[in-house]
Amino acid sequence: MKQEQLFIDEFVKFLQSEKGLSLNTISAYKNDLEQYFSFLKKINKTIHTVSSEDLTEFLWQLKQKNLKPNSIYRKSSCITQFHKFLISENITTNNPTENMLRPKLQRKLPTVLTVEEVDKLLSFKPKKFNDIRNKAMLEILYATGLRVSELVNLTFDQIDLTNKYIRVIGKGGKERIVLLNKKSIEALKEWLKVREKKFNGKLNHEYDKYVFLSKLGKPISRIDFWEQLKNYVKQAGILKNVSPHTLRHSFATHMLKYGADLRVVQELLGHSDISTTQIYTQVDRQHLKELHKKYHPRG
Repeated sequence: MKQEQLFIDEFVKFLQSEKGLSLNTISAYKNDLEQYFSFLKKINKTIHTVSSEDLTEFLWQLKQKNLKPNSIYRKSSCITQFHKFLISENITTNNPTENMLRPKLQRKLPTVLTVEEVDKLLSFKPKKFNDIRNKAMLEILYATGLRVSELVNLTFDQIDLTNKYIRVIGKGGKERIVLLNKKSIEALKEWLKVREKKFNGKLNHEYDKYVFLSKLGKPISRIDFWEQLKNYVKQAGILKNVSPHTLRHSFATHMLKYGADLRVVQELLGHSDISTTQIYTQVDRQHLKELHKKYHPRG
C-alpha cells in the first residue's frame, strides 16, 4: 500500500474515533485527500515539502474549475485538519496551512417561514391516513427542530411522552434531547391511534419499531415526505420554496427571536459549532431590514 494511502487511512481512523464525524463527511474527506495527493504528485511535492503558496494554488485551481464555494471551503478545512494530525503524530513538522490564503465562505441565509406562515401550514384538519401521519410529523419538526432524516427514522424507544421529550441520535452518533410541545403531542397521539388500528399485529417485525409508516407498513422516505409537504405548502398559499429542513430553520429562528439563549438552541439543533447556529440570528436581522425597508418612510 502506498504511503499516502496509509496516511489517509490513519487520518480516517482518527476522525472516526476522536471527531465522531458522519460517514458521509468522512467519505468526502477521503476523496478530498486523494485529490490533494494527486495535486502534490503533479507538482513534485510531498507532505514534508509542500508550501502555503502551493496550497493556495491548489484552492485557486478548484475555483477556476467552478467548484462550489462550500466544497472548496470543506477541502480547505480537511487539509488543515490533516496536516495538524500529521504533526500531532510526529509524521512531519511541516505545516503549510498556517499561511494559506483561505477562501471566504459567504453563507446563504436559509429560507424561513414566519410564525403566521407556520400557523397556516399546520392549520389543516387531517382526516385521512397520510394527512394524520403528516400532521404529526410536521408538528414534531417545528416543535423540536429535528432533521428530516432523524424524523423518518424515529423509533418508539426514543420517545418519552410522559416527560415530553425525544432522545435523538444525530450526526456522528451524538445524542441530544429535544422537547415536545402540546400541539405535537396531541398530533402524535392521534397518529398512534390510526397506526394501531391499521397495523395491529400485521407489521413486519423489522418495521414495527418505527413510529412513522407508509400505508404499506414501511418507514416513509425523506423524498416521499418532502413531496407530500409540497401539497400542504400549496394549500396554505405559501409561495416560498419550502422543504422539511425549512421547519428546522424556522424553529431555530423563532426560538431566538422570542428570547431563547443561543447555546440552548445550539444544543437542541445538535450543532457541534456555535457559528452554525449563529446564522439564525442573521436571518432575523435580515427580516428586520426587509421590514424597515418596506415600512419606513425613507426605507
